[in-house]
Amino acid sequence: MSKHVEEVKTTVFPFGPQHPVLPEPIQLRFVVEEEEIVDVLPQIGYVHRGIEKAIELNDYRRNIYLCERICGICNYMHGMAYSESIEKLTDTVVPLRAKYLRTVWSELARLQSHLLWLGFFSEGVGFESLFMQVWKIREIVLELNEATAGHRIHLSTNVIGGVNMDMDEGLIKRYYKDMGRLRKEMDSLAPVFYKDKAFQAKQVGKGILPKKDAVHMGAVGPTIRGSGIPQDMRTNYYEAYGFLDFEPVTHDTEDVYARTLVRFDEVYQSIDLIEAALKQMPEGPIVDKNDRFPDGVAVVRVEQPRGECFYYAVGNGTIHLERMRIRTPTLPNIPPLLHMLKGYEISDIPAIVHSIDPCMACAERITYVKKGGQ
Repeated sequence: MSKHVEEVKTTVFPFGPQHPVLPEPIQLRFVVEEEEIVDVLPQIGYVHRGIEKAIELNDYRRNIYLCERICGICNYMHGMAYSESIEKLTDTVVPLRAKYLRTVWSELARLQSHLLWLGFFSEGVGFESLFMQVWKIREIVLELNEATAGHRIHLSTNVIGGVNMDMDEGLIKRYYKDMGRLRKEMDSLAPVFYKDKAFQAKQVGKGILPKKDAVHMGAVGPTIRGSGIPQDMRTNYYEAYGFLDFEPVTHDTEDVYARTLVRFDEVYQSIDLIEAALKQMPEGPIVDKNDRFPDGVAVVRVEQPRGECFYYAVGNGTIHLERMRIRTPTLPNIPPLLHMLKGYEISDIPAIVHSIDPCMACAERITYVKKGGQ
């Protein structure tokens, strides 16, 4: 009796760079056997713009606005990180009130980003009504941005040595009121995120990233905190975080659902941090101007909504920086993403890819290679 061994069919298909579930231009080439993903090959480089080189060519004082446009959603923290870099290179002391204001606006940016992601993710797993509800809530944050600086997305309040806008009592009262509204709205959505079985079914047990792999592959932000590791640059206590009661949010189930809950819980945490910062914020100046040219080497690490953002600046005592290197959080999260995808089915791709909150515009706009490969 002859034995027939069934041949397993291997298929390679591209996902992206344009796809209804993929808001960012990255192509992932999936190697699949039947429905199972056995390998993933990334293709990046669709939005390369060489911003690092542009930073070196500019007058260093003009670069805040350029850095704020590396990423629209993370714009505030890019401007803050660049300002901190120059402040270190020029020995500028930022007033305490400015540090509190920067902290408030950083957390406002985190709220905007997390609510954007929670909406996108909900749509990606088939919950379109939830997507619309989350984005309706996000309007509270965007209207606060507009009330603060006149723009819904870009605040542009960072300057070297502090900030260029203050908050009066009327605006502070509005922040308290709107944070209360936002908390109530989030409470109304909590049963869906924590109890809805259909919502959980798309995420629980999908895209597992074990703790050791998260560390070994260099994951950052909610991606690593969803694996139970409390890595968060805010624990370095930059700006006013050292004066606030802050502990990183973690979940330890290591799957897509854990990464969702980290972001959902961080919305509440950001509300708490904003309220605490406003309560403790002292009176005083908001900027300390310094006309020194940047000289030396500075490293700044801030926690953007997607994870650690790393700024490395070299000054040479002139109006131009010698070197600026920026690493945004999406880049270190790509190797973990490729690992997470293997062994799962094609239908799991949207939830797993969304779970790292990819921003390819951040990852690709900035880099360039100097002559000689340096």
